[in-house]
Amino acid sequence: HAILGPVLEDLGFDIRIVPGKVSGNHLLAAPRRRGKGVPTQLLVGHSDTVWPLETLERMPIHVDDGRLHGPGTLDMKGGLTQIIFALRTLRDMGQDLEVAPVIFINSDEEVGSPDSKKHVRRLARQASRALILEPGLGLNGLIKTARKGLGKFEIVVKGRAAHAGLDPGAGASAIVELAHVIHALNDLNDPAAGTTVNVGVIDGGTRGNVIAAEARAIVDVRVATMEHGRRVEEAVRAMRPATPGVSLNIEGGVRVAPLERTPRNRVLWETARVLGDELGFELDEAMAGGGSDGNTTSLYTATLDGLGCVGDGAHADHEHIVIDPSLDRCALLARLMLSPPAGQE
Repeated sequence: HAILGPVLEDLGFDIRIVPGKVSGNHLLAAPRRRGKGVPTQLLVGHSDTVWPLETLERMPIHVDDGRLHGPGTLDMKGGLTQIIFALRTLRDMGQDLEVAPVIFINSDEEVGSPDSKKHVRRLARQASRALILEPGLGLNGLIKTARKGLGKFEIVVKGRAAHAGLDPGAGASAIVELAHVIHALNDLNDPAAGTTVNVGVIDGGTRGNVIAAEARAIVDVRVATMEHGRRVEEAVRAMRPATPGVSLNIEGGVRVAPLERTPRNRVLWETARVLGDELGFELDEAMAGGGSDGNTTSLYTATLDGLGCVGDGAHADHEHIVIDPSLDRCALLARLMLSPPAGQE
């Protein structure tokens, strides 16, 4: 924020620092001069990365064979830089925007935007479209026109302890029941529909010679549509114990809605595709398995995600951007910002 704030002020934006409660602060930038009733477009990015402090010591920034390497370059310092480059280009070319750009940069996206989500919702409700500067998907830089929704469940099984050798019949094994639960959860996977249900953590029991009185599982769910999300939620909550003498306590649900290919999102995608053709490069689209702030904005306004840099290795040691196609994305972003408001394309 100390870096981006002054740069955006120089570009004619008023800067507001939005305090975070359980995260760092967030940056909100709006044009200093904006006519009343002028529609807005929301540009969203995040300043946080998955990398801990001092990562630069073992992963220094460097350029090699047209690639800029370093932690956070792809996800998503490069996307933030694109916003600046695109705005500078439009200013230097004397281009006036029909749709005023409002920029929101949060500091907690990598942990699910717990602080900033309410601000993203508010800004998206006011905007005619949202442009999300997350990186493109894969080395071809596919635009993310869909993202899966995310859910999490914690299932706790309560049984009855007993000595496994002396009196096993007096016990009711929470671990045996958890095995039934895991099989039932696995049956909810539907790859063709884009639904994945993964039991990622299990624990339970105290000693090898004790019938387990408690066991639990943490479950990750990904769905392509909210309808599929509702079906998974209903199936999980309808689970009943198969083992006599045990009980199930089920918490959680689908908490992040999917970014779906809604009609208004398709119009925005088609605009981007045509602009790409005009700029001399072909854009293609894909669904991403992970979520972003675009999942939230899509509930309220036309959204296009994955407009950021082209590269590889997000969250990995070989993280980098490929410079030339990423510069093309700056031009695409500038053209998108110049495009008319929704309904006038």
